[in-house]
Parts: sequence; C-alpha cells; structure tokens
Amino acid sequence: MFQTLYSYFWWERLWLPANLTWADLEDRDGRVYAKAADLYITLPLAFLFLVVRHLFETYVATPLAGLLNVKEKIRLKATPNPVLEKFYATTTKHPKQADVETLSKKSGCTVRQVERWFRRRRNQDRPSLLKKFREASWRFTFYLLAFIAGMAVIVDKPWFYDLREVWKGYPIQSMLPSQYWYYMIELSFYWSLLFSIASDVKRKDFKEQIIHHVATIILISFSWFANYIRAGTLIMALHDSSDYLLESAKMFNYAGWRNTCNNIFIVFAAVFIITRLVILPFWIMHCTVVYPLDLYPAFFGYYFFNFMMVVLQSLHIFWAYLIIRMAQKFITGKARGGWGACGAKGPDLDVVEDERSDREETDNSEEEEEEVVKNGPLSNGHPVLNNNHRKTD
Repeated sequence: MFQTLYSYFWWERLWLPANLTWADLEDRDGRVYAKAADLYITLPLAFLFLVVRHLFETYVATPLAGLLNVKEKIRLKATPNPVLEKFYATTTKHPKQADVETLSKKSGCTVRQVERWFRRRRNQDRPSLLKKFREASWRFTFYLLAFIAGMAVIVDKPWFYDLREVWKGYPIQSMLPSQYWYYMIELSFYWSLLFSIASDVKRKDFKEQIIHHVATIILISFSWFANYIRAGTLIMALHDSSDYLLESAKMFNYAGWRNTCNNIFIVFAAVFIITRLVILPFWIMHCTVVYPLDLYPAFFGYYFFNFMMVVLQSLHIFWAYLIIRMAQKFITGKARGGWGACGAKGPDLDVVEDERSDREETDNSEEEEEEVVKNGPLSNGHPVLNNNHRKTD
C-alpha cells in the first residue's frame, strides 16, 4: 500500500508538464537538477538553527539588550489562590462578570480582588520584554543576512530583470550551488520557526502565523520538487526585503527609542505594501500565472503552486490591513495613549497602537505600584497599611 501511495504521490503528471518525465531531470552533461532527497537535510539544519538561536540570544542578544538599556517592567504577582488558579487554568483567563461574582464567593475575595488577581495572573503569563527583544534580534539578524544573500544569488541573473527568463527552457533548468544553499537555509529556518512557534511570543495573529509558516514550507518544497527554483528565489528575496525592517523596529521599540522605531515602521510599511501588494501580485504572480501557459498546458503543479501563492497573498492583505490601520493612526495623530506600535508609553505621545500585540494590562497598575512603595508589601492583592489596617475596596 505504501508503494502505491508513493507512486501516486510522485506521478509525473502531478509535478511536471505533459510529455516530460523524471528521467528528463536526471543529472547529465554537467547539468544538476533539484531532487526531493535534497530536502532531507533541512530538518537537521532546522534543529541546528534552534541551537544557534539559543546561543545567539544568550551571548549576543542579551548583552545587546543590556547595552540598549532594555528594562523589564515591574509586575505585581497574583497571590496564590487555588480556586482562582483552577478556574484560570481550566476554564478561561478572562472571566465574565457573573463568573467573577461566583468566584468571589468561592474564594472569599471581593469582586475587585478577583478582577485584580486575574489581571495580574494574565500579566504573569505574558512574555517578558527581554524575551521579546531577544526574539526580534534573532529574526532581524537572519532576515537581514538572508535578504543580502538572496540578492547576491539573483541580482546577476537575467530573470531578475526580465521575468520571462524565469521560464526559458523550463523545466530543463540546471540548478546552481548558490540556489541550492539559499533554498536549504530558507526552508530550514521556516522549519525552525514552526518548531518553536509554541514557545515564541504569541500575538493576535498566532493562527495566521502558523498558516503562513506551513504555506511557506509547502511552497518552497513544491517549487523545489517541480524545479520552480528561479521563481522561488525571487519570491523568497521579495519576502525578506521587509521582514528585517519590522524586526529592527521591534528592537528599538523594546529599547525605548521611540522616534527611531516610528520612522523605521513607516519605512517598513511602505516597503511591505510595495513588495507584497504591488510587486508580488502584479509582477511575480503574473509571471507564475500567465507566462508558463505560453510554453505548456496547465497541469496540477501549475494550479497547486499558484493556489499556495494566493494563500500567501491573502495573508499579506490581512497584515497590510493591520499595517495601514496603524499607519493611519500614526499619520493622523489619532492614536490613543499607551504602548504604541513602537512602544511609546504616555498619553501625550502620538504613536500607533500595535494591532498584532497582546498588550500588557495596566489598569490601576500605576496606582498599585505607588501603594507598594508607600505602604509596603501586598497581602491578597491589597497593601497592608502602616497602621496595620487593610485598605478596603
């Protein structure tokens, strides 16, 4: 049965145009072609990326955070409470008002004490500022190096300037060593992102991120199998062109460099929209949808590749919508006070709210921190006053 499924999976009509077979893509006469077995190396490379990331975050990103004065915000911990903890872990982190009143009776706390406990407990689970900075530093470093490497791979190729050259002689197109390593490194990195996504900083678009990583892995792998390598290198370099700008903006965000972050964000928004909403659909996708039909009839691989491109483009439109909302608030000065797109804190700062961030709740936090300083430690969510009486709500 396994052999039957294997035969169906590698059926030539799924992957190659009519009248072509896998024998046509066997190495000969100095020509080297992509092979499915080449991609096995990406899994151990992905785990190597995780090791390198850990070393980078420990020995590079953490000292850099210290130099940039990245400071953790003081978080008040929730007082241990078995009743509230069980509800938090098994039911919901955001109880409704009726649940709050029920929990108040069960736990012996006031309604306000329960609300404050859940607010602090949620804040405890949120990633620290240092964790965010380290993650952004790692991604910034990779995306920047990948973009430089990608441009080095394609800038001297004729298909970089004339997209019709992408399909010249397809699929009998020899693979270059630079293309091989560019593919292996990019695919390995996205595998590593998928492996680490559960432990990385979670944002509101967590599900979309998973879809993006899976779609990217499938698209890169399929383009390798079907020898869509010229188109694949263009697409990967195009994506890397804006990602490092976003990660650098995040780094300056966490370091508190408000103006620098805002300026980089505007540049990022412009590059993202130009590359993902203009160049990708009107140049690259036009190249992958229209030009191949001049050479051969449409086949399954043609439809599948372009379907995955549509999935990615749909995600780009979703993210562009969020970016435009943020940019609009920034330009019109209608952003509300608080942590913005670049993390500026304070009601007098015209910054943009980060639509993707899971913001830390700060309701009454300033008041509570002042109480800690003035009145000493907290007990059950309330400060003990100097006259040994508890402050009531």
